[in-house]
Amino acid sequence: MVTIKQVQSKADLKRFVKFPFSLYKNSQYWVPPIIKDEMTSFDETKNPVFKNAEAQFYLAYKGTEIVGRIAAIINWLEVNEQQVKKMRFGWFDFIDDLEVSKALLDKVAEIGREHGLEYMEGPVGFSNLDKVGVLIEGFDHIGTMITWYNHPYYQSHYEKHGFVKEKEYLENKFLAAAADPKLFAKANLLVKKRYGLREMNFTNSKEIMPWVDKMFDLFNESYAKLSSFVKITDIQKEYFKKKYISFINPEYIKFVVDSKDNLVAFAIVMPSFSKALQKANGRLFPTGIFHLLKAKKQSKDVIFYLIGIHPNYQNKGVTAIIFNEYYHTFKEKGIVNCIRTPELEDNVAIRQMWKHFNPVTHKRRRTYRKELK
Repeated sequence: MVTIKQVQSKADLKRFVKFPFSLYKNSQYWVPPIIKDEMTSFDETKNPVFKNAEAQFYLAYKGTEIVGRIAAIINWLEVNEQQVKKMRFGWFDFIDDLEVSKALLDKVAEIGREHGLEYMEGPVGFSNLDKVGVLIEGFDHIGTMITWYNHPYYQSHYEKHGFVKEKEYLENKFLAAAADPKLFAKANLLVKKRYGLREMNFTNSKEIMPWVDKMFDLFNESYAKLSSFVKITDIQKEYFKKKYISFINPEYIKFVVDSKDNLVAFAIVMPSFSKALQKANGRLFPTGIFHLLKAKKQSKDVIFYLIGIHPNYQNKGVTAIIFNEYYHTFKEKGIVNCIRTPELEDNVAIRQMWKHFNPVTHKRRRTYRKELK
């Protein structure tokens, strides 16, 4: 018999966060989060997303053993401002037992119906900067710090419980050596001259901080038309500024500005922390922090986290400026592999942007949907 219990205490929340550590303890591909950071992200007093969203966390038990977990999420900006009556769920992990996964999903459906919502979709997070999608292909590739990993049986559980595909995301990678400067070096000069643009590079995080709010504003403008987009609020900007900027090498952040120093494009690349996080195994101390600092300086793999281009400059070759700057940075640092975060399958523009780099799709993931009747 499966029992579902709501997380009510800090000890319960720690059990929620640590459940995947046992579920994936023998996996060479799962990348564990830092337990303290994960706890903070679920803390209503510390994560500003809770100003416009709410979440309830549940654990599934068989006897005294934890066998699954799920987060039931309502983003009220999405529901009230966008009129998207969606019940979100994420951080959904479970043993290969249909009774367990069903009990957890039924709890989410119950909450959705109580609030008059029309359908449920997951796995998703609170916003577009959270992890998304259940992995359906690419189980033999190591995960990243900004994606979920899962066992292959997850997909069949969704489908046996009556869920249907809602969105599909592709993850691609390419060799840094495939970035032939002949593809963008000349265009870089032409685009800058034609539109009066210039690149901005950074050597320390303090130089970036005055620009971060503008960057998130541009992020909101760039992605506003994509399905399921929920804007980043002012209070969230401060939170993400503290959470992410210090993790990123300043030389991996590239801006493009116009003649009046208005931000027209940005790109953020992160060193891969996957192997360092595996060594840390959820803890910064005593040695985890050293593995992360080493990866920040020495990792030869990078992850393209975000690219944003102002709508007025899209399809005008601005990416040539960005690629030209990264080419020089990657060459100097000896970068080998470039990995892209999940991108919507129907985002043709993003595929066009990368087509000359000979990308290989190495992972696919989906969100699943079910009506709440």
